Amino acid sequence: MKKLSESLPARLLIGVIAGAVLGMLIPQESTLPFAGAVVNLVGTAKYILGQIINFCVPLIIIGFIAPSITKLGSNATRLLGVAIMIAYASSVLAALMSMGAGYAIIPHLSFASAAEEGANLPVPFELAIPQIMPVMSALVFSILLGLATVWTRAKTIAAILEEFQKIVLDIVTRVIIPILPVFIATTFYQLGWNGSITKQLPVFLLAILIVMVGHYIWLAVLYGVSGAYAGRSALEVVKHYGPAYLTAVGTMSSAATLAVALQCAHRSRNLRGDMVDFGIPLFANIHLCGSVLTEVFFCMTVSQVLYGELPKPGTMLLFCVLLAVFAIGAPGVPGGTVMASLGLIAGAGSILGFDETGRGLMLAIFALQDSFGTACNVTGDGALTLILTGYAEKHHIEQGDSPLA
Repeated sequence: MKKLSESLPARLLIGVIAGAVLGMLIPQESTLPFAGAVVNLVGTAKYILGQIINFCVPLIIIGFIAPSITKLGSNATRLLGVAIMIAYASSVLAALMSMGAGYAIIPHLSFASAAEEGANLPVPFELAIPQIMPVMSALVFSILLGLATVWTRAKTIAAILEEFQKIVLDIVTRVIIPILPVFIATTFYQLGWNGSITKQLPVFLLAILIVMVGHYIWLAVLYGVSGAYAGRSALEVVKHYGPAYLTAVGTMSSAATLAVALQCAHRSRNLRGDMVDFGIPLFANIHLCGSVLTEVFFCMTVSQVLYGELPKPGTMLLFCVLLAVFAIGAPGVPGGTVMASLGLIAGAGSILGFDETGRGLMLAIFALQDSFGTACNVTGDGALTLILTGYAEKHHIEQGDSPLA
């Protein structure tokens, strides 16, 4: 029972169920004497928790993007550059595939648009917590700060950024993650309270199934391309990844799965040992194709459900390109990708402009399937390592040479 209470998916699922049930027991038209007090309490909690999450977004961006640039830049070599490029290409192409599927599939699904029927909870007490800077300012600042630190070889700043990253990671794990189940519960209370939960929940469950199919399609593409490029059997690589896939499903963390992923990759005779030792730990932190694919499709689904329309193609294209950048700097912890990219999704000035309800839905449905997105990320790392193996052989990088030499 203790393990169940410590499981993030379990806590999120409890939040979803508890919020939805309470919302249906005390609906908008309820005449119960305490109904008004409950609604006001939940509305205030939803607002304040949303403000806290929103405040942390620029900190998360700076804390993960800037140090990631300094770490990669300090070891910048040709092989490292290739690894970063193929990881980014995999993520952005997965995002574009998901975007195409969204435009092709979502208009044909049956939606009950909350843009017409969903009322917002009253907020009798507002505690505004402004961000320290706009989200796009934080992104540009992070990129410039990281690059300038590398250019000037500012070791002190690099060390400070690394410490700041640890601080922000603790904020995520000790503050954001613990309040997520409560915030999600308030979001689903609102959906139950205004009567839209029974019409919207089946849509999200269907979206999760569609996304899981997308994971397997993208893995097939990755392994097909990697095998063709390296001239080796990709099936021989992927057949060893069962334990890593199952571990990722259980942990929801690329970082926690790293040891098992290394064991699985080393069992393959088609992957060079030096490329495994170099590529697998690197890709565990920068290659998040499954999470990116998932987030794109879910963003389009939430937009259709809550606001009655899909984002414009140009908006989604920009979102996909930037989301893949955010994924490179995202932490390898449960929900790391969506947390790192919240600034692209929600709030004034963001690309998609979701409100607090939209952000809550994104956090909920993303977290509920995050196990399978992480498993896709981890399994895809084997395909990229196969590409590195092929690249090393084509460019006569001898076995045993240090990739960072």
